[in-house]
Amino acid sequence: MLCPVCRTGETRVVDSRDDENAVRRRRECQSCKHRFTTYERPEAPRLFVVKKDGRREPYTRDKVLAGLRRASEKRPISESSMQEIADGLERDLNARGEQEVHSSVIGELLMSALRNLDKIAYIRFASVYRSFADLSSFQEELAQLLAKTE
Repeated sequence: MLCPVCRTGETRVVDSRDDENAVRRRRECQSCKHRFTTYERPEAPRLFVVKKDGRREPYTRDKVLAGLRRASEKRPISESSMQEIADGLERDLNARGEQEVHSSVIGELLMSALRNLDKIAYIRFASVYRSFADLSSFQEELAQLLAKTE
């Protein structure tokens, strides 16, 4: 493991903790004494996302997090909450045991998680994901959200 400060490969593990789907390790550089955290996750079998137009592309966690960040802009949602949503999504997808998953499944799972976390982030995500064509389709989604919260 390379130190992010001095790039030396001499580090030692100071603390190690198991998480649900990762091992968190606190490391210390033997050279500059900088401490940093690493996360080790088991590498799951390669998962492909089937897009609406039929294209297939590899699943990337970064794209999921980018979508969550866009929807959560200027909202009181922590990075750790978004990471937890991504972790939950990956657990759900891996539990299916399939090598391909439709983008609609990913979108619905993310919308469900956002609905429980922050209604504004949910509606932002839904507006992009569902590609609302006009104001009435947006109003219908908002009415459904309001009906579920009452």
